[in-house]
Amino acid sequence: MSDKLNYKSLEKAGYDGYILKDAPVKVLQFGEGNFLRAFVDYWFDMSNEKAGWNGKAAVVQPIAQGLTKLINAQEGLYTLYLRGSENGEKVNRKRVISVIDKCYNPYEADDYKSIVDIVKSPDLEYIVSNTTEAGIVYDPSVKADDTPQASFPGKLTALLYQRFKAGLDGLTILSCELIDNNGKELEKCVLHHADDWGLGDDFKKWLDEKCLFCSTLVDRIVPGRIRDAEEVKKITEENGYEDDLIDVGEVFGVWYIEGPEGLEDKLPFKKAGLNVHVVPEVAPYKKRKVRILNGAHTSFVLGAYLAGFDIVRDCMHDDVIHGYMNKILYDEVIPILPLDKEDCKNFAAAVTDRFNNPFVDHQLLSISLNSTSKWKARDLSSLLEYYQKFDKLPEGLCMGFAAYIAFYSTDIQRRENDALICRRPAGNEYRVCDDVWVLDFYYEHKDSDDKTLVHDVLSNKKMWDEDLTQIKGLEAKVLEDLTTIRTKGAKEAYASIQ
Repeated sequence: MSDKLNYKSLEKAGYDGYILKDAPVKVLQFGEGNFLRAFVDYWFDMSNEKAGWNGKAAVVQPIAQGLTKLINAQEGLYTLYLRGSENGEKVNRKRVISVIDKCYNPYEADDYKSIVDIVKSPDLEYIVSNTTEAGIVYDPSVKADDTPQASFPGKLTALLYQRFKAGLDGLTILSCELIDNNGKELEKCVLHHADDWGLGDDFKKWLDEKCLFCSTLVDRIVPGRIRDAEEVKKITEENGYEDDLIDVGEVFGVWYIEGPEGLEDKLPFKKAGLNVHVVPEVAPYKKRKVRILNGAHTSFVLGAYLAGFDIVRDCMHDDVIHGYMNKILYDEVIPILPLDKEDCKNFAAAVTDRFNNPFVDHQLLSISLNSTSKWKARDLSSLLEYYQKFDKLPEGLCMGFAAYIAFYSTDIQRRENDALICRRPAGNEYRVCDDVWVLDFYYEHKDSDDKTLVHDVLSNKKMWDEDLTQIKGLEAKVLEDLTTIRTKGAKEAYASIQ
C-alpha cells in the first residue's frame, strides 16, 4: 500500500520535479477548492520555479466545512494534471504543487489567531480569493467583534484593520469570483463595513492609498476530480503515493488582472514568462471570452446536435461544423471586438484546442441548457454590433439564430414540468431545458407555421429586450435559414454559408 503524499513520501517515491519546501508566506488565499489550486496556486508555484519568487500561500477555508485537514495531512502538497490539446496534440502534464504552506479553519480559535498573525506579517504581499459568486456580498448582520465574521468581506475588513493597526503597508487583493468588477465590488463591501463599524477615516484612507483591490478575469476549465476508480488506482501506482487532493485542469489558462502599469513588474508572473497579464481594464477581455469562447459554443452546438453530433470534440473533427464555427469567429465576431485583432485570432485558435480536449466528453445537450439567455448574451450582441458596424447581416450568426429556433421547435412531443420534449431528425427524443416561460412559449407555438414562429420569436421583447423584427432583413433571413435547416438538415445548412 502506498504512503499518503507528503514531503517524505514524495522523496521516497523518487519524484524529480520542482519542489519548494520552505519559504515565507506571501499570499493569504481565501478558498481551498479545485479551481484555485489548479489556477492561482499553479501560477505562483510556477513563479517559484521560473522566477525564484520564493513564496508560499497560506490558505483559509472560507466556510466551516472544507479541506483543511486533508491539505494539512499532505503538508500542502497535491498533484495537478493539466490535460487537453495543444496545436492538435494530446497533452497530459503532471506537476506536484508545493506553494501551499498550510490551510487554516477560521472557525477554530487557534487557527483564527494564526491567520491574524499572518496578516500582521511584513512578508505578506497578496490576498487572493475565490469564495463563489455569492461570496462578495455585503451582509449588515456581520459585526466587527465576530470571530470570525460569517461573510468573506467581513473577514477581510477585520483582518485588514488588524494589519492597519500594526502599522504595516497595504496589500494587493486579487479577486477571482465570477462576477463583474469583482475587485471593485469587494472594495465597496469592505468600505461599507468600515463605515458601519466606525473604524475611522485613517483606516479608510489607508485602504484607498495603500491597498490595491484588483478586478481579475480567470479562464481555465477545471473538472477537478478524476472520478474513474481504475484511473485513480493506476495513477497511485505510477506516482508511488496516495493523493486525496488530485486536481485536474485544462492545459489552457490565462489570468487578466486590472491594475496600474507598475503592478506587472511587482507580480512575479511576467518574469516567469506566464500567461498572466496586468491590463488597464478587464472588461474588454471578458467580452472577448464571452463572445469567442462562450459565443462559439452557443452558436454551433444546437444545430450540430440536430445534425447528429453529441460531443463538442467530435464537432471539431468535422470540416463543416468546425468551418462554420470558424466563419463566425474570424469573419463576424473578431472584426467587432475592441482588442488587438491578432490577439483575438490567437485566442480563437486556442478555442479549437480547448474544444478538442481528448480528456473531456463535453455533451452538446449540457451546453444547450438555458440557450435563450445564452444566445442573447453571447451571440445576439455580436449580431447586432456587426449589423451596426457594417450595415449588413452576419450570415453565420443569422444561421445560428435559426438553429436556436429549430432546436426549440423540432418535432415537439410534449411539455414536462422542467423541459420541452422534442425529437431530432435521427429519431431520438431530447430535452430542451430553459426558463418556464420560454418553454411555455415554444410549446404554445408547436402547431404554428415557421413564418409565424420566427415573427413571434423575434418580436418577443421579454426574450431579447427589443423587437428584432425592426432590424432590416433579419426576420426574412432567419426564416430562410430555418427553412433550409428544416428541409436540408442542419449540417447542409451550415455548409451553405461557408
